[in-house]
Amino acid sequence: MASSSSLPVIIFFCISFFFLLSVKANEVTVGGKSGDWKIPPSSSYSFNEWAQMARFKVGDILVFSYEAGKDSVLQVTRESYEKCNTTSPKASYNDGNTKVKLEQPGPVYFISGKEGHCQKSQKLRLVVVSPRSSAFSPAPSPSDGPAVAPSSGAAKLTGVFSVVGLLLGFLALF
Repeated sequence: MASSSSLPVIIFFCISFFFLLSVKANEVTVGGKSGDWKIPPSSSYSFNEWAQMARFKVGDILVFSYEAGKDSVLQVTRESYEKCNTTSPKASYNDGNTKVKLEQPGPVYFISGKEGHCQKSQKLRLVVVSPRSSAFSPAPSPSDGPAVAPSSGAAKLTGVFSVVGLLLGFLALF
């Protein structure tokens, strides 16, 4: 049985454990279930609609999948995004499986580096929030549509470990 003086310590560790797991970064696949960074299949859909339904936080990793050598991902300024200007990107990726870590809060802009693709809506604008402002408000899962933010097995395990940690903490009281 735990002594009454250890109770606050046990509660503190349980809460700390839960908090640390809740701010874990996620890998988010851009382009939907197929994971393709390509021109959207219809004019009524855009990557931005998908991004508005999700919450991205500092530390999250965007995954762009595309055919290497036939397309690319450019991280650009707002002005270059709006004008589909590919001439001076902040960063350029062409490996076919690009992972971009979201480093700071604020808007982030991506366009395709392939001629004419940006003009056909192959571009993404999203807003990154700081971990503190999103720790207890998980991102909503986009509903069925061409682009979803998939949940990983690691995210499911995180929830299981959180529950197990809390249960063990409470069991230690008895």
